[in-house]
Amino acid sequence: MAGQLQDRFKARVALAVFALVVAVIFFWRAGPEDVPGDRHVKTGNYRLEDGLYAEAEQEFKKALDKNADHVYAHLGLGISYMQRKQYDEALGALNRAIELDPSNAIAWADRGILYDKTGRYEKALADYKKALSIDDEAVEGPGFIWRFLRNISKKPPEVRDRAIYLQTELAKPESERLLRVEEEDKKQRMHK
Repeated sequence: MAGQLQDRFKARVALAVFALVVAVIFFWRAGPEDVPGDRHVKTGNYRLEDGLYAEAEQEFKKALDKNADHVYAHLGLGISYMQRKQYDEALGALNRAIELDPSNAIAWADRGILYDKTGRYEKALADYKKALSIDDEAVEGPGFIWRFLRNISKKPPEVRDRAIYLQTELAKPESERLLRVEEEDKKQRMHK
């Protein structure tokens, strides 16, 4: 009899713990928004990580329907456009993110990446330097846990690495510069 009571108690405790975990996850994913549009931005970021850029764009647009001044919705939208090679739209979205929050290092870094991808290396370098001067840790690149969860063994190049490389190459005579190495450039990671 005592054993059955203990088993029931353990089962109820396990059920309560499970319900608590589910509630915490639900609240974290669908709880109240601190800023209108946050939920759509969060979902858009998940879509970006999965490589679903059109779906991410839709989520960021929904966030902007709720809050036209949501910096991270503009930032995410810029990344979505950039990944789909819609560079003019990406530049507009990233410029808006910077306009709304000039102290956002990530927006400066991503606009630098856009300039880099489109061959505007002096502008890219200027934006990389600005991002690093605002918050060099924000643009460090993914940490070990993020890479482990995505099975990425080698750390992708950081904004600092690219800035140093560009500065070195731009100091050379134009005929000696090597500003694009397609294989290496593909490894550059966007920031969110």
